[in-house]
Amino acid sequence: MAGETCPKATKSVRGGKKSRVFAAAAAAFALASLPATAQADITPITVVNGIVSTVGGCQSADLQAIIRCTQFEFLTRQAPLMLDIDEAGTTIVVLGAGLYDDGSMRPMLVDRLNAASTLARRYPAAPIVTSGGVPRSGVTEARAMRNWLVDNGIAPHRITEEDRSRSTIENAANTVTLLAGRRTSGIVVVSSPNHVERALVNFRNATAGRLPVSGVISAG
Repeated sequence: MAGETCPKATKSVRGGKKSRVFAAAAAAFALASLPATAQADITPITVVNGIVSTVGGCQSADLQAIIRCTQFEFLTRQAPLMLDIDEAGTTIVVLGAGLYDDGSMRPMLVDRLNAASTLARRYPAAPIVTSGGVPRSGVTEARAMRNWLVDNGIAPHRITEEDRSRSTIENAANTVTLLAGRRTSGIVVVSSPNHVERALVNFRNATAGRLPVSGVISAG
């Protein structure tokens, strides 16, 4: 998977010595916790994000704490550690974007799907949710995304459509409700670089601290 980070992420880990100590401690924790087969995927970015998204404060029922914590996270295309820790329990959620009037997808949404399909191929046991309503020509965002993923080699049985949402807040609330009856240990939100931070706040708030939530950005 591509290892680039969004330029915006330069804000994410600041504070000189304190941040370096935090990153070193996080790396030691992750190396000790993960199976040897997964250690090749560990990078400083995924380690710091993994800690921030759990014990770092983002897994909280306090919205203001979530907002503050999310600002310290790298925006990256790298796979979150939770997918290596519990692949089958981690759900990949790809967020919709407005369709054209004829029901076809905008390039931005295709970028999100490319990022999601890369994760899905690398982690074939991970379930997937396509989240988005707002139908155009009888096609919801969720259905258009599902069709694209299936056409690009992702098994249909892995995909669940959440097809009622009209906003990012509803994406989060409806998806968390959908996952409530499943053995879900974490959520990976896939969206555009200019959207994923807000989406992370919404999803973390919707879980009320019950689940860790990480993010992956698309190319555009």
